Formats: sequence, structure tokens, C-alpha cells
Amino acid sequence: MRARSVSADLAAAEAYSYRGDARVPGFDDTRALIVYDGVCVLCSTTMRRIAERDREGHFLFASAQSPLGQALFEHYGLDPVAFETVLLLRAGRAYGKLDMAREIAEVLGGPWRMVKAFRVLPRWLQDFAYDLVAKNRYRLFGRAEACMVPDASWRARVIDHPAK
Repeated sequence: MRARSVSADLAAAEAYSYRGDARVPGFDDTRALIVYDGVCVLCSTTMRRIAERDREGHFLFASAQSPLGQALFEHYGLDPVAFETVLLLRAGRAYGKLDMAREIAEVLGGPWRMVKAFRVLPRWLQDFAYDLVAKNRYRLFGRAEACMVPDASWRARVIDHPAK
């Protein structure tokens, strides 16, 4: 039996399927949305870097701990506690793991495009590498006690804050 592939499951989902899910609060989906683990230092730092590089404002952000993040994780059958991937919604399509990273790199351009080189690796190896970092992210990079409050440079692009 083949192990579940988060990337394949997300790729198979119908575009804009979340619009028909009453659990998912409405949000501006005219721009790409990145749903990330808001207490993960690696994730929050990476989102800050993406926001700094994304001067045209292609991306919006939501923490996975927020009501919107929780609803989207549940909609796509992802663990709403362990956050096995950063979730990207772009043009209504859902992306996770290295597919997500490649999509973001495509938009950002420049040195970010190096991520696209991982495409030559077999899917199982891509997922293994992503999972290795994801499962050890708190130990390697740290965990905040609460979701990071975005600084002024990208606060307006965070469309959903964690539930209080």
C-alpha cells in the first residue's frame, strides 16, 4: 500500500473547492494565500522574507492556528494540529510541501527559483526531505509561545489572525 501523498491529494482537489465549504470563512482569493504555522520560528521567518521580496503584493498570509487556517486545513484533509505542510492557495488550486515552495519561488523569481531544482527528485524523496525538516522544525529552529505578530511591513497582508 502506497503512503498518502499530501501533494498529490492537494493537486487532485478541485479548484476553488473551499468556496463551497460552509466551514471556510470567506476571504479575498484574488491573490495567493499562504497558510503557515504561526508559532514555528522557521515558518514565520520565511513568511516575513517572502513578504519582503514580494513587493507587488502577490501573496496574502494566514496562520494555520487562525479560524481561516484551521478551516482550510480541515477542508483539504490536513492535520489541523500538526501542520504537516505550509498550504498555498493560488488561482484556487491548493499546493503543499515542495510543490508549494516551487509555486512561491516561481512568483518571487531571483535566487528563490533554485527551489525548482528539487523537481528532478522522485516525489517520495521530495516528500521525505520536506517531512524531515517539518517534523524537526521546532527542535531545530524554535517555537514561539504564541503566533508571531507581523511587523508593519506585512501586517496589512495577514488576512486572518489567530483566534483569541
